[in-house]
Amino acid sequence: MDTSFANLNEKKKSKPNILFILVDDLGYSDLSYTGSEFYETPNIDRIAREGTVFTNGYAAAPVCSPSRASIMTGKTPARHDITVHIGSPSGEDWRSRNRFSKLLPAEYTHNLPAEYVTMPEALREVGYKTFFAGKWHLGDKGSWPEDHGFDINIGGWTSGGPNGGYFDPYNNPNLPNRNPGENLSHRLADETVKFMKESNPSKTGKPFFAFLSFYAVHSPIQTSQDKWKKYRDKAEQMGIAEQGYAMGKYLPIRQVQDNPVYAGLVEQMDEAVGVVLKALDDLGLDENTIVIFTSDNGGVAAGDNFSTSNKPLRAGKGYQFEGGIREPYFIKIPGQSKPGEQIDFPVSGTDFYPTLLDLAGADLLPEEHNDGMSLLPLIKGEVPAERPLIWHFPHYGNQGGEPSSIIRRGDWKLIHYYEDGRKELYNLSQDIGETTDLAGKYPEKVREMGKELFAYLTEVGAKYPTPDSEYSEAKEEEHLRKVVTETMPALEKQRLDILSKEFDPDNNKWWGSMVTRD
Repeated sequence: MDTSFANLNEKKKSKPNILFILVDDLGYSDLSYTGSEFYETPNIDRIAREGTVFTNGYAAAPVCSPSRASIMTGKTPARHDITVHIGSPSGEDWRSRNRFSKLLPAEYTHNLPAEYVTMPEALREVGYKTFFAGKWHLGDKGSWPEDHGFDINIGGWTSGGPNGGYFDPYNNPNLPNRNPGENLSHRLADETVKFMKESNPSKTGKPFFAFLSFYAVHSPIQTSQDKWKKYRDKAEQMGIAEQGYAMGKYLPIRQVQDNPVYAGLVEQMDEAVGVVLKALDDLGLDENTIVIFTSDNGGVAAGDNFSTSNKPLRAGKGYQFEGGIREPYFIKIPGQSKPGEQIDFPVSGTDFYPTLLDLAGADLLPEEHNDGMSLLPLIKGEVPAERPLIWHFPHYGNQGGEPSSIIRRGDWKLIHYYEDGRKELYNLSQDIGETTDLAGKYPEKVREMGKELFAYLTEVGAKYPTPDSEYSEAKEEEHLRKVVTETMPALEKQRLDILSKEFDPDNNKWWGSMVTRD
């Protein structure tokens, strides 16, 4: 047995099953529960009502791969070195893609390191049957779910998006086609239910860990015609805004939730969540199954498909602001969660690993989940000591964010920018939208938090962006001028086209799909 597991204790009591639901690119404000009046998510809302809601829950990164690696390892991106979505250009390759920026993004690790003891490996060692379905995006073959502790892998591979779209055929080497026109989220739910039936502890004598990792609601944004019509009509009833975008530093940022295609995609994902929750009930597993629900980063408000607005949070996926990193973060623990309880203590995706070990009755592995803490004491009503949360994103990404690092301590959030070394300071308890920079008013706090931030980054050997010797301010200004004069008007036109009664995406593969569930 690996010596990393030497201190793990197998308890005689029955261990809880674990269902971990991770949604891709779902924003904090994309749920009915968190305030959306446009999207409808009754099944996800149920998890929040029946479980514990962490109102200051965060992803460990503003984009997917680093956030997912942090869930699996309990380490921040600065430590595990997957600091941007795998496949993103860095260094000289960034410039070759005709990106005009002052800095060259940092190099980064492209596969989840094999030497780490991951969360599923640790759970498997204490008796769990482990299952993965959906998006992985943590490396090439050889670094897929089955290589990092999952006994079964359905649909997880190198790709960060649904290559074949959201309707069968899927073009996925680990997800055989089954029924033309079938919805991908529903298919992943079916596979998860099948696993839970076959791995019912009453039959196997072993608890299960099922990780349902939706490709939704990542681009390409697709839904069926009936869903589009439902939400197009709803948008019209609510009143269609004259303008849907405002210019950010590099790209327009969506300001309203009124995309009926995205809304349909969200609803189909929520329906799939309902299928799995119903199966837990029907199988009699709901009283001994922990359910976790979260997202890997903020909703896409710029870049990709400009899908949603995260208001009242600022910006979205890829950004250093709350819209890029604050997430729905729900944990339902039968017998321990107080239904609907809200906890304000700031928590991160790095905390799931030690929390689940704790709930499984196993000793923690602090040398593995270095940056996480068990949330079980919080759920039991204890108040832990304040700690910093740290983010490191030495990249631009493709959504318009800036190379930066962040530290949050208590109500205060400090952002350090690598282009010019400037710092912004926000008090999130008073200014959740990050509208008022207080750095000039509180220079001592800026100094203290900056010192703490860079002490950590130095400790873990973080990598940084470097100046581009070929940078041209004139080229960047011309590029940004075109974004304002060409890209933004085109986006406004596209938004109104999608809301038009005559909208036809000219893509029969998904638009014409009318496949329904039995």
